[in-house]
Amino acid sequence: MFLYEAFPPELIKIGLEAEDKDEAFEELVDLFCQVRKSDARSDILAALKQREARVPTGIHKGIALPLGRTNTLEGISGVLGISKRGVEYDAPDGQPVYLIFMVLASLVDSESYLRLLKRLVDVLDNPRFHADILAQNSPRGANLIFKKYEEIYIASE
Repeated sequence: MFLYEAFPPELIKIGLEAEDKDEAFEELVDLFCQVRKSDARSDILAALKQREARVPTGIHKGIALPLGRTNTLEGISGVLGISKRGVEYDAPDGQPVYLIFMVLASLVDSESYLRLLKRLVDVLDNPRFHADILAQNSPRGANLIFKKYEEIYIASE
């Protein structure tokens, strides 16, 4: 699965309204449940919070990668939240996050899940990716940034 497929435009929220991590989780999970017609909201939130309690997911300056796996989901989906003013996330550097790459998955297909996470982390290592995706004003534009940087990443393999 490609990143632009995992993070389709309808699961990209530009102008995230949340002020803190818990609000961000709720806002992004609500978007996911609405788009995917899922009634797994409480299971997903519990999985995200349980994972977050074990290992905080503020990974880079201004970036968080919350992960939620539960048997109430099928496959793998990404939900991206972009905040222009920042979200208080309890990140290791104490700074707010502006990009929240939420990855939700079933408990079944661990291999595909790990491949997608590796690809996402590899793309996130490119600082131009951060700036380019933050500059987007539409979900479609953000989705195209995934495609652009993933093509660069694949070409360099």
